[in-house]
Amino acid sequence: MKNIRITVEYDGTSFAGWQRQSGRITTIQGEIEAALGMILQEEISLAAAGRTDKGVHARAQTANFFSSSTMDLSRIIHSLNSVLPKTIRVSDPVEVSHDFHARHSARERQYRYFLLEEPSAIYGRFAGCMSGKPDITVMQQIAASLLGTHDFSAFSKEDRDNPGRLCTVTASEWYRTDRFLVFQISANRFLRSMVRYLVDAMISAGKGTLNAEEFQRMLDGGVLSSSLKPADASGLFLWKVTY
Repeated sequence: MKNIRITVEYDGTSFAGWQRQSGRITTIQGEIEAALGMILQEEISLAAAGRTDKGVHARAQTANFFSSSTMDLSRIIHSLNSVLPKTIRVSDPVEVSHDFHARHSARERQYRYFLLEEPSAIYGRFAGCMSGKPDITVMQQIAASLLGTHDFSAFSKEDRDNPGRLCTVTASEWYRTDRFLVFQISANRFLRSMVRYLVDAMISAGKGTLNAEEFQRMLDGGVLSSSLKPADASGLFLWKVTY
């Protein structure tokens, strides 16, 4: 029995997130498991580094699965990519030790959120939009305050499968590239919709409807403001996973 690790790139626009769901709902995990099952003629169950939400993308999601097949890894990947939707691509197959787990073995995940200041017919598929120029100084101030270990209850949805609320953030900053403002954040773990809530809070601060002191009270108090909503899923990418 082999434990095989793969890297998955996907455009999440048309999918109901990563995690397999019952019924006829299309997910990235479900598509890959079905394709592998057909190719390898065995039931496959994927583990992933992060369970991205509906509409969220990944530049480099990591997943692993166990298989008793003797098929060459490069052939598995070639066959897999030939039957998967063009919005999902798998690469870098490698056999790893049996104790490797894409989620539990990960030391750090990095997400990036791409934000437009004006709507775009082309780039809007892969970016959120705030329609206006924000105060980047305030947004940077809030981003910097996220460094360290915090309880992010105020910036996440309830997740019964992931009850712990503490996350240790090692990098958090905004930067500009071409027409995008990009928020880059790295942490040992992330809560459900956490990055998107943080982005919405920082956009509100950049527009002047939320100040740094109010944000800090939310972070310290663990209570989500009713005025905050998750930023558009289209702008969020699982960018890198470190082991």
